Amino acid sequence: MTAENNKTTHFGFKTVDEDAKAGMVHGVFSRVASKYDIMNDLMSVGIHRLWKDAMMDWLAPRPGQRLLDVAGGTGDVAFRFLKRAPGATATVCDMTESMLVEGQKRAEAEDMAERLSWVVGDAMALPFEDNSFDVYTISFGIRNVTRIPDALREAYRVLRPGGRLMVLEFSQIPNDMLQWLYDRYSFNVIPVMGQIVANDRDSYQYLVESIRKFPDQETFASMIRDAGFEQVKYRNLSLGIAALHSGWKI
Repeated sequence: MTAENNKTTHFGFKTVDEDAKAGMVHGVFSRVASKYDIMNDLMSVGIHRLWKDAMMDWLAPRPGQRLLDVAGGTGDVAFRFLKRAPGATATVCDMTESMLVEGQKRAEAEDMAERLSWVVGDAMALPFEDNSFDVYTISFGIRNVTRIPDALREAYRVLRPGGRLMVLEFSQIPNDMLQWLYDRYSFNVIPVMGQIVANDRDSYQYLVESIRKFPDQETFASMIRDAGFEQVKYRNLSLGIAALHSGWKI
């Protein structure tokens, strides 16, 4: 087998074949789907809700826009978008069907059913036409993608000229002592919490490891520019525990 056909990537701190990662990530989210929302609240002490609200504040949804929320899981971001933009529509796309099923059980999904669609799809090969959406969002999902540059190029492809990309993702705290303290919490508390609440320590061990493998703010901003986006900027949230990156297809 040639090196070209045997590319590797990371799955948390493990090195795995590229071809295997998507299935492994799918397994993680299939296992945690039923407890995903409650674990998000517990792990972040509810702060993830404020981060998503900050995302909407910067995004400033407008009436009639068409949103694609990739790795949209149970619909948190799509629901927020539709509440702020009368007449807008949203498509939630996720590779894990069980996450979408959980989202469709939520009360907001029923209330917004006529403006909302749910699609199983891969961020690296989106099942949508070119120039189809006004806004592309992805929250806490892009670090799980096997080839992040491919996902960013797909985001650029499906956005209309003038469209906007916004990424909410865990990031790096620009202070070594604070990062050390946050790591102690992440590695010692979150997997245990996952075992207690979701009966799944391994999946949450992967999730905290994947955060540490994700590029820092400046590196990720450069990746967005390399995909063709312009006016790329970012804002740190909670000292850099998470970050919002914004870019435009011009």
